[in-house]
Amino acid sequence: MDVVVGPLFWLVDTVIWLYIIVLIIGVVLSWLVAFNVVNTSNRFVYIVGDTCYRLTEPALRPIRNLLPNLGGIDLSPLVLILLLWFVRQVLWGLNARLAY
Repeated sequence: MDVVVGPLFWLVDTVIWLYIIVLIIGVVLSWLVAFNVVNTSNRFVYIVGDTCYRLTEPALRPIRNLLPNLGGIDLSPLVLILLLWFVRQVLWGLNARLAY
């Protein structure tokens, strides 16, 4: 059983970590576009931004609906990253408990 559970926890942890990286890339790219540092008419920037948006928006939308309107500040990526870190910590605890 431990032969399957350990790698499964590792895989889920890695997917969560990659999703956090995509969230951070999406946030930074949205700032760069908002401040006209990069332009979405560049095909590569558009593809990266669209991919990040499509991957993160289904998870961010419910959080945005729960959070109060703070004007131009969007705290939903921060809340989602904190939730994902919490899930990673729970997985590490479960993995440690099952290992012994």
